[in-house]
Amino acid sequence: MTSSETNPDRPPHRPTGSAAWELLLPAVAAPARARGRSLQAALRDAVRSGRLAPGTRLPSSRDLAADLKVSRGLVTEAYEQLTAEGYLRSGRGAGTWVGGAVRAAHPRARDLAPRSPGIRATFVPGTPDLSLFPRAAWATAQRGMLARLPHQDLGYPDPRGLPRLRTALAELLARRRGVVADPERLVVVSGVAQATALLGFALSARGLRTVGVENPGSPQHAALHASAGVTTVPLPLDDEGLAPGPLRASGVRAVVTTPAHQFPTGIAYSARRRAELLDWARSVDGLVFEDDYDGDFRYDRAPVGALQGLDPDHVAYAGSVSKSLAPGLRLGWLLVPESWADEVVERKRTMDLGHPALDQVLFARFLERGDYDRQLRRCQRAYRERRDALVAALEEHFPGSEVSGIAAGLHVIAELPRRFGPERHFLARVAAAGVAVRPLTDYTHARGDAGAEDGGEGEGSSEVRLVLGYAHRSPAQIRTGVRLMAEALTR
Repeated sequence: MTSSETNPDRPPHRPTGSAAWELLLPAVAAPARARGRSLQAALRDAVRSGRLAPGTRLPSSRDLAADLKVSRGLVTEAYEQLTAEGYLRSGRGAGTWVGGAVRAAHPRARDLAPRSPGIRATFVPGTPDLSLFPRAAWATAQRGMLARLPHQDLGYPDPRGLPRLRTALAELLARRRGVVADPERLVVVSGVAQATALLGFALSARGLRTVGVENPGSPQHAALHASAGVTTVPLPLDDEGLAPGPLRASGVRAVVTTPAHQFPTGIAYSARRRAELLDWARSVDGLVFEDDYDGDFRYDRAPVGALQGLDPDHVAYAGSVSKSLAPGLRLGWLLVPESWADEVVERKRTMDLGHPALDQVLFARFLERGDYDRQLRRCQRAYRERRDALVAALEEHFPGSEVSGIAAGLHVIAELPRRFGPERHFLARVAAAGVAVRPLTDYTHARGDAGAEDGGEGEGSSEVRLVLGYAHRSPAQIRTGVRLMAEALTR
């Protein structure tokens, strides 16, 4: 109750007729058939926004109808509807009031997508060139799909994905990545992030509460596995891949890897290390999760086949179109060992009842027409040119720099000569110049000890090791960005 309702000596707050007219005038200007709904929506919005405050007494239906030049029945119906919903309250002979249950809201649609305002150049890795998205081919496939789509395909899909898409994906993965691809064990997912979460839930259901992750590695793994109740255990790498000694000593029975092109160091697991990793998985009856995030992009030779092809009973394989088409499509795949399939599929079913059917049919048609193969070739040509441009620009502006890792993927590791350090000073000056870069230390999983970059002016602090993404920049933009970095150090 407001003070005006409890204190009879205090006059109630009343909007004037002209105020009510101005507030509701747009609503009554609507077409006749929509006028009642528009009037109700305008009153509801006025209460929600606080323009009609709790305790406000509204004009009688007769007076308001006369002010608005509408029928009294239209106003009466609006009052009754909002009273039933709790926005208004009324009593016989006491008039109609704004209720006290509503709290003023100030809705706004925020955009939480990653943005880089004020940045003149960015080398932050992980994003492809979105301008390469094949709009014409995609639109053609979409028109063809909608024209031929059976009605039943619009129902709830198999939680694994439509058989047509799983069959096309199995053919693609077997042909391009050497995967043992059974469509019955393929699950269509909304990217590798969902694949990671699904396996995390399956691990947790089996009582496996820890999973090993590469160190350095993707910073997203900890949060994704934590959402499933699983703790990540950072495991060190050497020049050949995941170090076998610490892996065996850790006690984990599942590990996440990027063997074709390790992120972020850029190495490819050696044949010996791949065999040792599989020997470990068999010895503990464990699971290797292979994230093949950019396995199609190798520039100096044919890509090394997926690890999963060597032991499909102990390796779960995941990939997506995030690097080849666009991350906004939220479309990927997870191929699981037969012994894990039921748990993963059931979790997928309860999570979202399956991936959107229209997207699946469209991507299946895109695969079947050969459009996806053409897109991969187009991206490979563009990204190889951009990698070459970045390496050349580093040689020009930071002579003596070393680029490590295989010629593949969408990023490089660049170690600059010590004279450009210490790293923290380099990063501060480059950031002040409007250039976004990430040091390798950003991808090191915390072990509870201080990073070397915080250790003062010692030897370690002079090293500048950067993870530089190049796929989303044109060769000209790459050259400009590297030049801006160099200029920032001379100011």
